[in-house]
Amino acid sequence: MNVKSKQTLKQSYFVRQRRREIAFSAFCFALLLGFIAVLPTMGDEEPLQMASVASATSGSAGAVNWGLSFPEPGQTPVGNASQDYLQQFDAYFVGDCNQKVIYLTFDAGYENGCTAQILDVLKKHQAPAAFFLVGSYIREHGDLVQRMAAEGHIVGNHTDTHPDMSAIADQEAFAAELAAVEAAYQEAVGEDLPRFYRPPQGKYSEANLQQAKQLGYHTVFWSLAYVDWNTDDQPSREEAFGKLLPRVHNGAIVLLHSTSETNAKILDELLSEWEKQGFCFKRLDELPGLTD
Repeated sequence: MNVKSKQTLKQSYFVRQRRREIAFSAFCFALLLGFIAVLPTMGDEEPLQMASVASATSGSAGAVNWGLSFPEPGQTPVGNASQDYLQQFDAYFVGDCNQKVIYLTFDAGYENGCTAQILDVLKKHQAPAAFFLVGSYIREHGDLVQRMAAEGHIVGNHTDTHPDMSAIADQEAFAAELAAVEAAYQEAVGEDLPRFYRPPQGKYSEANLQQAKQLGYHTVFWSLAYVDWNTDDQPSREEAFGKLLPRVHNGAIVLLHSTSETNAKILDELLSEWEKQGFCFKRLDELPGLTD
């Protein structure tokens, strides 16, 4: 990818991030007014607007932005949809809460020169992970994608063009976004893409969950993340550890961004700290109750 193309990708990516920040600010204002009773945490590619837990768990058909609240350090957070609710769609936000296990996941909308280092650390710790990639990443960085697969990691579907999937009601259009990634992976690796899907921006609707299920996908949200996506304003080691260490919990599905220089620098120490706490790492296809 040339410099101009990379800059265009980053600019497009950050425009979406900024839109999410604006939405999140509006949410915070509503929270102060007492309209919403839970506090969000932020993850995915952008800070997320927190919808009410009640509306999401009741099966609201409208668009929802994935969000979390953390009641106590080390405890399973409260998502704006429960795992029981998500299970009917073969979807997850948390894994086995009875075991000290962590499911590592990374999202990537483009390559920022950090992925090889991240893969080196994962190999050192024998820690499997899932990389949710967009179509252009797979087409332009086949060598890294091949390495991910060869070293036992899952490559997941983050859509072809990173749109707001909750705005796509047509099943054919929804399927096309995922099929393009499947084709790119088949071309790069020579294998079928594992059926794990993460909606861009964490934005979804109940209809989307059903659409993904009908296509044989497991929608995967997360139960632990922090704001690491802005390459122009990276968190410090202390800031990252301050979010990730006290909030880790049994069955955590951790979302990190492979574009983050901070993540690349701290990952070895972070995994070591979690191992000291007695955690081990598992693949997404080892999630409890998973149906193929």
